[in-house]
Amino acid sequence: MKNKNSKALKTKGIKMYISLLFLCFLLLQTTNAQKAITTAGSDASGTAGSISYTVGQVTYSTSSGSNGSVTQGVQQPYEISVSTALKDTEDITLGFSAYPNPTSDILKLKTGERDFNDISYKLFDVNGKLIKADKITGSETSVNMQNLLPSVYFIKMIENGKEIKIFKIIKK
Repeated sequence: MKNKNSKALKTKGIKMYISLLFLCFLLLQTTNAQKAITTAGSDASGTAGSISYTVGQVTYSTSSGSNGSVTQGVQQPYEISVSTALKDTEDITLGFSAYPNPTSDILKLKTGERDFNDISYKLFDVNGKLIKADKITGSETSVNMQNLLPSVYFIKMIENGKEIKIFKIIKK
């Protein structure tokens, strides 16, 4: 009787062991693991949000949605693109500059070597409220920002009624 029970237990143990191995195999097939060995990484956070990053990852993936796309991974190009509402921009040569930025009192707008007769500027706050508007009077125009609160402002340069350049100005 003992012999029969021990054989049944061994057979039951072997079946249990095989079932456990099969289950482990199935679980490993559905588990996604790290695809690259990275050299470093961390988490960073600030007032605008948080991000996790790695250094040394050579693969990447892209996810797209209705509001844009996100590419995950390293070795991504850093692109700066300028969008304007103008359709014909071939004839526009931008020689404008705004300095010092950030500023605490007087901001200077420089038009370069350009005819400034029909050029004006509009200063907006971060909510889009018009703060100040004036004509450009020379190759260098001063904009008094002493009475403004520390914040982010936008200056639109306008020529013949067309917006030709926008500067993001930080007021300290």
